[in-house]
Amino acid sequence: MSSRRPMIAANWKMNGLLADGRLLARAVSEAAASAAPLCFDVVVCPPATLTYAVGEILKGSSVLLGAQDCVAAPQGAFTGDLSAPMFADLGAKALILGHSERRHGHGETSVQVAEKVKAAQAAGLITIVCVGETAAELDAGCTKAVLTQQVRESVPENVDSSKLVIAYEPVWAIGTGRQPVPSDVVTAHQLIRSLLGPMGPTVRILYGGSVNAANVGSISCEKEVDGVLVGGASLKAESFWSIAESFQKRVCLAA
Repeated sequence: MSSRRPMIAANWKMNGLLADGRLLARAVSEAAASAAPLCFDVVVCPPATLTYAVGEILKGSSVLLGAQDCVAAPQGAFTGDLSAPMFADLGAKALILGHSERRHGHGETSVQVAEKVKAAQAAGLITIVCVGETAAELDAGCTKAVLTQQVRESVPENVDSSKLVIAYEPVWAIGTGRQPVPSDVVTAHQLIRSLLGPMGPTVRILYGGSVNAANVGSISCEKEVDGVLVGGASLKAESFWSIAESFQKRVCLAA
């Protein structure tokens, strides 16, 4: 059994108004309290507008507050942007960076992701760095090349491995109904771990790609999978916690 503590991270993306966010955060917090002691880490990453409100509800609970994206600069003339220190100031402990929706929707490069990782870690945040191939890259047999380039360019030198998490998100599996078989997920995770060099054995590697209660079982039993980054299924506390419980069973029963 791996000594890496699993992480279950919720990415709410651009969803939720104030009342919705408070209700969802409270439900997740209560579920975590009922299941204590937890054998995994839980991170909730709401949109920026809900960071403070969700943080107030999660305060004192075992659920960590996270956030989505930041700019590399700590402050300055960047209208509309938010920095890592700003999120840390609100109580955030983790930050999602390099998500495919940033890379492909906003043209964000791996080099830019690496600069954000530096900034986030300087602010004391755990960095959840997303990598993954598109459908065209998969069909062209370029998965290995894409992951190699993204990992090498997105993870800066002298990174603090204790604050580094990698999320493998095959873009072609997000919202499409397509899913990789578990053996392909394991292969991708093994490749990513090897690319991380000496720190590879200690870094948590999550799977993300339309994870839900129906497909998480086959993923959670793989020892190379150190948790999941959950998108749409994290918007309902019941479905999110059902996913989390699959890792609770795996870790606690094996202990």
